[in-house]
Amino acid sequence: LMILNAHGQLYWGEYGANYDQPWFKLIWFFDTARVPGWLTIPSTYNLAMARRWHLFFALVLGFALLAYMIVSLLNRHFQRDLRIARSELSRGHLIADFKSHLALRFHDPENPRAYNIFQKLSYAGVIFVLLPLMIFTGLAMSPGMNAAWPWLLDVFGGRQSARSIHFIVTMLLVLFIIVHLALVILAGPLNEVRSMLTGKWRVPREEDA
Repeated sequence: LMILNAHGQLYWGEYGANYDQPWFKLIWFFDTARVPGWLTIPSTYNLAMARRWHLFFALVLGFALLAYMIVSLLNRHFQRDLRIARSELSRGHLIADFKSHLALRFHDPENPRAYNIFQKLSYAGVIFVLLPLMIFTGLAMSPGMNAAWPWLLDVFGGRQSARSIHFIVTMLLVLFIIVHLALVILAGPLNEVRSMLTGKWRVPREEDA
């Protein structure tokens, strides 16, 4: 967000500057045309430091995602928990699962440890679509990568398109985190957080056999 503060407009195509027509402007959302300091790292305007922090967290994300992919393939987490059956995509199944969510029933009574279809779709979308897009659009904006992989910018339609997609993916990931945290609270935060830390998840009482 601090990097976006340096030029709070987004464009499509190869080029974009002050007098080009943007599709997004920060001033539409913030009176000062800048994201507030409490949302940025660092909190005061410092583009060089923001880029260093950005690169640091990008490396953490990249290596963490690689490790997660390797472990999930070895322990068959993807095949076991995220495989989507064709029947789960049927209209009736989607409507029934949506109604269950509205009633705050998040687990299948017959198999409460299984992921529901909305979990599978959202996790698969984040892992296999959004995170790779985040990484590759970031690489596409790197001058060094432009020299090594000049075709990468063409894939995204130009530097400004890559920047716009990078920003859109960021907002979608933020939305995913907000919704995910809200559902964790609704599903029982103590049980859910304990399972994340220890791997031990207690079947909700109303679904006990």
